[in-house]
Amino acid sequence: MQDERQYWVGFNLVKGVGAVRLRKLLDFFGKLSIAWEAPPEALRTAGLTPRALENFQQKRQTVNLETYWQKLRDKKISVLTWLDDAYPKRLLEIAQPPPVIYCRGTINPDDDWAVSIVGTRRVTTYGKQITQDIAMYLAGNGITIISGLARGVDALAHQAALNAGGRTIAVLGCGVNIIYPPEHRKLADAIIQNGALISDYAPGTPPEGVNFPPRNRIISGLSQATIVIEAGERSGALITAKFSVEQGREVFAVPGSILSPMSRGTNHLIQEGAIPLTNPKDVLDTLNYTQVAAQQTARQVLPTEPTEVKILQVLNHEPLHVDDLCAELEMPVEKVTASLTLMELKGLVRHTGGMNYMVIRGALGAYGED
Repeated sequence: MQDERQYWVGFNLVKGVGAVRLRKLLDFFGKLSIAWEAPPEALRTAGLTPRALENFQQKRQTVNLETYWQKLRDKKISVLTWLDDAYPKRLLEIAQPPPVIYCRGTINPDDDWAVSIVGTRRVTTYGKQITQDIAMYLAGNGITIISGLARGVDALAHQAALNAGGRTIAVLGCGVNIIYPPEHRKLADAIIQNGALISDYAPGTPPEGVNFPPRNRIISGLSQATIVIEAGERSGALITAKFSVEQGREVFAVPGSILSPMSRGTNHLIQEGAIPLTNPKDVLDTLNYTQVAAQQTARQVLPTEPTEVKILQVLNHEPLHVDDLCAELEMPVEKVTASLTLMELKGLVRHTGGMNYMVIRGALGAYGED
């Protein structure tokens, strides 16, 4: 039996079929397996341009999806699509999230609490110390560290997170089976064991320069905030910060000497409104991450009660007032609110204000309701 995700991978291999056109194909055909077998006329009607259609027809003739899928499995590369519960929730919130993510390692629910740390490849002694201090502090408090595996700040942030016994995710500008720079192979292996290497580029894609700016939107998209340690005036880290602002996420910048070229970018970010970062605890306070450890523990040790199951059967992705929920369940408000408090710690529901609650994406799937 073929996995529907094979067809997502197939279209991901076609130049000219990105998030917008893939959405059109889904809306038109319902499933990508149907679109893959569709005649050219139907594909044109669905929104493929002549060039994209030509590329697709060539790819359909030359790629055996079952064989390609088996190669991914053999290389222990997993695939996540928009439709998968394991697809990172924060990334799904950005405009045009990548339809397909290739992954080596694991992404788990605790990675919802994530902060990206980025900066220059030519990091100074000051920058090295700050990077290590911030990454170790955050990772030690249950925050997943996101970065890009590049030389300098990126590699230091990944390694510091691992040293603190935490999780870290590296977003690559190439296929996940290619480690770039090559001297980070050992670091990459450690990341796979304690997080993941991910990319929206198909395996085998080389690390070309044009790939790196677009991947920065994934780094910021996975995170609730981006921390820029050091950055020159034209640093790629500033691109990540820009994406973070566009995605409605916080940006922190570490102040530096006005005499240091590597602090010109961060000092400018602060002038533009970024939060000056002088103490890593400020990140936890600003993002209300002070209860991360309690939430992670609750997910692991608190059992799911029958009341919680019933609540999940009523709640959906639209906010519902507690009074309406109690009426639907025919339960006293004290019992319902007590369960909601525990469910919020587990990451099953979210309080949206005014005693309104909604289910968190993926929670319904655990009960066969998604």
